[in-house]
Formats: sequence, structure tokens, C-alpha cells
Amino acid sequence: MITIGVIADTHIPDRSRALHPRIAAVFNDARVATILHAGDVSSPNVLKELETIAPVHAVQGNRDWLLLRQLPFKLTFEFKGVKIGMTHGHGKLAKYLQDKIYYALRGYDHDHIIPWLLNTFPETDAIVFGHGHIPLNRRMNGQLLFNPGSPHVPKAGIKPSVGLLYIQHKGEVLGEIIKLT
Repeated sequence: MITIGVIADTHIPDRSRALHPRIAAVFNDARVATILHAGDVSSPNVLKELETIAPVHAVQGNRDWLLLRQLPFKLTFEFKGVKIGMTHGHGKLAKYLQDKIYYALRGYDHDHIIPWLLNTFPETDAIVFGHGHIPLNRRMNGQLLFNPGSPHVPKAGIKPSVGLLYIQHKGEVLGEIIKLT
């Protein structure tokens, strides 16, 4: 089995000064082989700090356009025959602005973004994303949709969190949300 650490929406230093102190312990205790950061990193130092635990792969979030613009908008990986797609969830500028209006009028919900995610990664076994700061660990159309939430800026009433993906020997992927408090 391969264990992958998943994190998103760290927002350092714009909304938090440093990584939550439990993140390293969770990822080290799980012996993660790699870490996926689903965007809104905000500072390159976050990626450097996470790399002291395991190799890191990251995508660009809507807060990363200044210091981390070299990050791709989406990535696809394969671990032991399991395909994983990763994006932040905001899309390019036009989609971001359209979604911003939708969320301002109706509030954020995963159901609004799920069709776009499924269209973006139709051939993957799992889709990792961030942006909404709300954890999600749900299967749909045979794919695992996985948002680890935010370790620093969760939505009201939701605990800070990260996630773990478990790649099974039989080519199955399972997700777990880990609350940090």
C-alpha cells in the first residue's frame, strides 16, 4: 500500500503565519510517500517545509498567481496503476470570476464544482482538489472526489484538516480526512 498526504488552502502568510503544528506529525506517522498540495499555497516556503517530510507535487491556486505562477493548473499522476488528477478547483480566470459570482449569491458548495471536475479528469480513479475549504471524501461515477479541507482557514463550523489517500495493492484508492484539533 502507498500512502499519500493531501493538503490544500494553506494560505501562508496571507491567512496563517505557519503550518499547523500537527501536519508534520500526521504525515510522518502515516509515512506518506509523497504529498499533494491542491493549491492556495501562497508562499514557496510552504512547499520547502513540506518537502522535508516527503516529495511534494502542487498545483496553482487562485492565491498563487504572484509567487507560484510556475505551478501548473492541473496535474495527473499514476501510483501503482491508480490515476489521480489534481487541480485547485477555480479553473482559469473566466471560470474563477463566474464561480466567484455564483458563490457570492449562493455560497460555496461542492455540487457546483463537481461536474467541472469530472469533465476535467474523466479518466482518473480519483480527483484531488481544494478551493472551498470544506473536506469531501465521496465516490461518484466510480471516481473518488477528495478535498482535504484547509488546515488553517476552514469554513465556519468545520475543523482544520488534511487528508490521506491509500493506494491499495488491488488498484483501489481510499481517502481519509484527518482533523487537526
